[in-house]
Amino acid sequence: MTPVQTAGVGTAQRLAALAEAAFGGRLPVRLRTWDGSEAGPPAGPVVVVRSRRALRRLLWEPGELGLAQAYITGELDIEGDLGEGLRTLWTAARGRNLHAPRLTLTDRAHAIGTAVRLGAAGPRPAPPASQARLRGGLHSKARDRAAISHHYDLSNAFYRLLLDETMAYSCGYWASEAPDFTPADAQRAKLELICRKLGLVPGSRLLDIGCGWGSLTLYAAEQHKAQVTAVTLAQEQAAYVREQVRDRGLESRVEVVCQDYRDIAGGGYDAVATVEMGEHVGDAEYPAFAAALHRLARPLGRVLVQQMSRGAEAPGGGAFIEAYIAPDMHMRPVGETLAILEQAGLEVRSVESLREHYVRTVGAWHRTLEERWDDVVRLVGEETARVWRLYLVGGALAFEEQRMGVDQILSVRPTAEGRGGMPATPQDWYAGLDRL
Repeated sequence: MTPVQTAGVGTAQRLAALAEAAFGGRLPVRLRTWDGSEAGPPAGPVVVVRSRRALRRLLWEPGELGLAQAYITGELDIEGDLGEGLRTLWTAARGRNLHAPRLTLTDRAHAIGTAVRLGAAGPRPAPPASQARLRGGLHSKARDRAAISHHYDLSNAFYRLLLDETMAYSCGYWASEAPDFTPADAQRAKLELICRKLGLVPGSRLLDIGCGWGSLTLYAAEQHKAQVTAVTLAQEQAAYVREQVRDRGLESRVEVVCQDYRDIAGGGYDAVATVEMGEHVGDAEYPAFAAALHRLARPLGRVLVQQMSRGAEAPGGGAFIEAYIAPDMHMRPVGETLAILEQAGLEVRSVESLREHYVRTVGAWHRTLEERWDDVVRLVGEETARVWRLYLVGGALAFEEQRMGVDQILSVRPTAEGRGGMPATPQDWYAGLDRL
């Protein structure tokens, strides 16, 4: 049976009225629905609702996750530049005090009635196949292994398409404004900066926790002649790093271990690095993680943590990121991380914000994704490609607008007498990074 609609009132007008009532303000974007009707401001981004299923998702999940599911499946789209569309929505939310839906029973009844009239009512749609489905206790070893695998074991071929030749999947360091300074140059500058902050010299023992595809491990072994133990939970990453170690003749300097950080034995490392891995540890578990960093470093050993952060009112990763990108992740304000590291016995010596650097880094990844879109779709499918488009565009905007940050935190394990062994000034850390 075809749903009955009042003459002259299209689906878009009905949905616009419903959305404005739920969000407490006028629509900041134009809305076009499956019947061709439109509502909202005449200029600016256009949100296209392609099917009734998108509306059904939003009825069952009226917020970030429902919108993400509808976008990922292609049931909802933004016509034109996705970043401009998201920026318009965020700007309106701040400037016009729009709020997330807090639906009363009356609101829900009205929404369900509208859905029935539009033929969109029905059971909860199944989540997209790309959504994480984890089991077991939060941050148990088995669940953490599954969470890491969900994201990092997507395939090495995919990350080769997305990243530059360094295979560094973390914030770069844009040490130069020269037009020929590339994303790979920014990653090499970041790796060199980390090695200098850690004070690596030939023979230094470095522990790289959450080594990714080995960018820091390989750089430290090749350029600084360090002895590196690389640790990752992801099987695909471990296989890739081992292959690189063999190809580069670094077997005598690099050991690759596929294990949980909680299982790392021994200690006495001259330097410990963990680059954008601490977000996966968990909130309750972070003090134990910080204690492990202290235990694994020798007295006078240095510890560098590069880690993303969020404000006190927005911890965690967000509904979309936790469902599709990094399940169970937790980002806290940087000040809380500093306090936990110090409580573990480490002395924080330097904190450097890289927030604006991440805007440029994520922007470079997004450009690559769009340039290689057809190859990405052939490799991982359109649904996963749309997950990554939303992730990268939304991530760049979050860093740009200071809803997320990222910092390099350098600490030292002092001696019992309180000596830190750090240089009096850090000027050598930055010299010549723009020429790498």
